[in-house]
Amino acid sequence: MSEIGLRCAGDRGAMLDLADNAAAVRAARALRASGLFLEVVPGHRTVLVTWTDASPPRDEMLALAGAALADSDDRAAARTVEIAVRYGGPDIDAVAQLCGCSAEEVVTRHVEAEYSVAFLGFSPGFGYLLGGDPQLNVPRLAEPRTRVPAGSVAIAGPYSGVYPRESPGGWRLIGAADVPLFDAARTPPALLAAGDTVRFVPA
Repeated sequence: MSEIGLRCAGDRGAMLDLADNAAAVRAARALRASGLFLEVVPGHRTVLVTWTDASPPRDEMLALAGAALADSDDRAAARTVEIAVRYGGPDIDAVAQLCGCSAEEVVTRHVEAEYSVAFLGFSPGFGYLLGGDPQLNVPRLAEPRTRVPAGSVAIAGPYSGVYPRESPGGWRLIGAADVPLFDAARTPPALLAAGDTVRFVPA
């Protein structure tokens, strides 16, 4: 269990530190499936776990996470979600210039990659997607926009993502999608979950 760090997060919570995002997703999946915990929230390389009892279930938590990491046959089926994108966002030419290629090649590289949902955050339903082409690793905008339209497809650093609703944002916009990423009346409300596979297809 040396690859799992443990930190307190209040009197009824703990933060697990994992080696990478794949480990965080596997540990979170096992912890959530156990039904022992109030909340299990994966991050990039962490998992926040909370519980209701006064007695902290740290031994069970570490045992479940450790078993998930040790299981070489962990084949929990990840869903694949396809998102149709109208490419040609306001930053696509700047992205092309930063990457030393054409806007058409930006689209090709973005479409050909297969993404994994690392975690959700920023706003309800917003998935941080890893697995993109390394050539498209571009910095955030120096000055964030005050308004990014809902459905904007964006990249920044190693991530891709789709804005679920209009909000401020500093990622570079390369397209737009009509996809209901979050619906409070749906179960579960978020379309994406950590560990899901995402593929972008031209609309």
